[in-house]
Amino acid sequence: MEDALKLTVYAGERDRAGGRLLSDALMDLYENHEVRASILMRGLEGFGIRHRLQTERLLTLSEDLPILAVALDAPSRIQSLMAEVRALTRHGLITLERAELLGEHDREPVPARSTGELKLTVHVGRQERADGRRAHLAVVDCLDRHGLAGASVLLGVDGTAHGRRYRARFMASNSEVPVMIVSVGASAAIANALPELHSILARPMMTLERVQVCKRDGVLLGAPTTVPSPDQAGMARWQKLTVYASERSRHGHEPLHGALIRRLRAEGAAGATALRGLWGYHGEHRPHGERFWSLARHVPVLSVLLDTQANMARWFEIVDELTQQTGLVTSEIVPALRAAGPEVVHGGLELAARHGDARNI
Repeated sequence: MEDALKLTVYAGERDRAGGRLLSDALMDLYENHEVRASILMRGLEGFGIRHRLQTERLLTLSEDLPILAVALDAPSRIQSLMAEVRALTRHGLITLERAELLGEHDREPVPARSTGELKLTVHVGRQERADGRRAHLAVVDCLDRHGLAGASVLLGVDGTAHGRRYRARFMASNSEVPVMIVSVGASAAIANALPELHSILARPMMTLERVQVCKRDGVLLGAPTTVPSPDQAGMARWQKLTVYASERSRHGHEPLHGALIRRLRAEGAAGATALRGLWGYHGEHRPHGERFWSLARHVPVLSVLLDTQANMARWFEIVDELTQQTGLVTSEIVPALRAAGPEVVHGGLELAARHGDARNI
């Protein structure tokens, strides 16, 4: 395994940089620097520091949906991009998170020091094949069989894989356009799944990150834990909550993800984004997703909330209230975050020092 950094930009689909779309500018930057893995994803609904709602439900706003641009590489490569990313992203939210990148020969079990839960992310191509079928289906089935708590397949529209750019185009197969499979499970279950994943994937690209599972199908397992903040350098720490559910999940008569986004926005949270998946599962539910013969969609939805540790206890109360019946809820420490809007900037992109067990892996 080798250390890596994950850089994520949360912005709006219509945000611009230097006279062109911010999304294009970011992906061109990652292509020029031959970033090992990156993916551009279109969100379903969300809001940022300006608290402007972006949703596909309202026709007047449907052309300015949230976007997420994720870049993953060695710390030195990601750090070298930071000045250009900051210059491009005048408005929006940027996070830096630590990860461990599994190499092609890392077939051994997860190191003994990794106890509890981990987040395993697998990067594949949209039409990549594994074990005689599409890779993302094979990966999800493997993770389900090995007892991971949940897995969601997120479809990219642009990105890089092993340093090469692949962009979705109309009337093209788009076979190599990136797909990201995000899963959560016990370290022992992930250790058992890794050898099979290595055996079925031609060029596996996978990362591990520390995560805490707080709720599973309505059962509270523990409130999000925190680490001392500010640290020795005086930098505040940030936290991320993720709710894994289905597009069919409801709170009352409203989709769960919509209820979460609107409630958090009304209460003044720093920002939240919902992403629609392509295939996946959580808890005891069987893998499910888009099927062309199905009359009703049953796809995963991930809702991501970011704020300071000091505020997160309040937001977790809302998440806990709205996920009484369903959903997998996880918490992660975010060592660096910068949120910028008109005449306001919060946080920064200097990495907070590791703190004992807060080390990702």
